[in-house]
Amino acid sequence: MSSIELTASQRTILRALVNLHGEAESAVKGETIADEVGRNPGTIRNQMQSLKALQLVEGVPGPKGGYKPTTNAFDALDVQQMEEPASVPLTHEGEEMPGVNVEEIRLSSVHNPDLCRAELHLRGSVKSFHEGDHVRAGPTPLSALVVEGTVDGKDATANVLILEIESMAAPAGETAH
Repeated sequence: MSSIELTASQRTILRALVNLHGEAESAVKGETIADEVGRNPGTIRNQMQSLKALQLVEGVPGPKGGYKPTTNAFDALDVQQMEEPASVPLTHEGEEMPGVNVEEIRLSSVHNPDLCRAELHLRGSVKSFHEGDHVRAGPTPLSALVVEGTVDGKDATANVLILEIESMAAPAGETAH
């Protein structure tokens, strides 16, 4: 865990930068971040100055410039930086979501099947997801787990979808690990 305490606004903006940078693999313009988080570009510029002071962001000058997250940004968000992360696909209303990858699946309330929920921690934006939407996560690389359900809530700051689980399955027998 990181020792840097970020405000909710800083965390949201930094997470958006990390996600957008991961998709484009180049510097991200402040206007693009502003569109992603629904804020004014001036607010983004001000927040970027404080994130630069914390060494979480670096500015890239020039016409193709913008902002890039530093290694410290990934640490502050507790996001693993990998060359080729394992792919755990996510479908939204039957359509595969390009640029979105499931990083972690946490199960809650498994002792009560009527209240079983899953937290899907994503790499990519949760902006297009809404309560009641159908989502399918998986299969996971090792156990081939597939979780399907209905969006019950989301936390855009942490890039988390809360699912009311409708089905969860993994093949019986030997797994890949």
